[in-house]
Amino acid sequence: MKTIARVDDPSLVKALAHPLRIEILRRLQDRVASPSELTAELGADLRNISYHVQRLERLGMLELVQTKQRRGALEHFYRARGKLAITDQAWDQVPTIVKDAMVGATLDQVRADLSTAAAGRGFDRGDAHLTRAAVVLDEKGFRELVDAFNDLYELVGTIAKQCAERLAAATDDDAGIDAGVVLALFETDRS
Repeated sequence: MKTIARVDDPSLVKALAHPLRIEILRRLQDRVASPSELTAELGADLRNISYHVQRLERLGMLELVQTKQRRGALEHFYRARGKLAITDQAWDQVPTIVKDAMVGATLDQVRADLSTAAAGRGFDRGDAHLTRAAVVLDEKGFRELVDAFNDLYELVGTIAKQCAERLAAATDDDAGIDAGVVLALFETDRS
């Protein structure tokens, strides 16, 4: 499976900005599903889901992994080709309206994930972490934090890959720990 690690084409970022496409990618990140299964989960119209799945496949974000005969029709099953990271250069060239859509969709996911974790006692672990820091930076400091966040994002991916390999080789019934990681660096309103 080809992993798409960095998206550096602004037109591709624009195509990914649709909230339904983002949600489809998120749901197919770690599993295989058909458009009809996604329709049931997302409560959207099958034609709409199928259109966006096909668009994501043409963009190289999804791959067809299996087909099954179901009630006289051929059902297609897809998975994401890999986790995506949009480069700073591509993000800089994306129109503001597209950025707004992507940020909004991502924040909706973050809110849902954090709310579910909080309601389900996901922060009860002694080593769970939630921190917010308001700081004043100069341009150099902001860039240094951008670099640090990029390094940390890559480290998260490396650790997750190593965990997947250990879990696959484990002989016990360890299913792993479902965990969420959120990184954010942004300018705040000083008013």
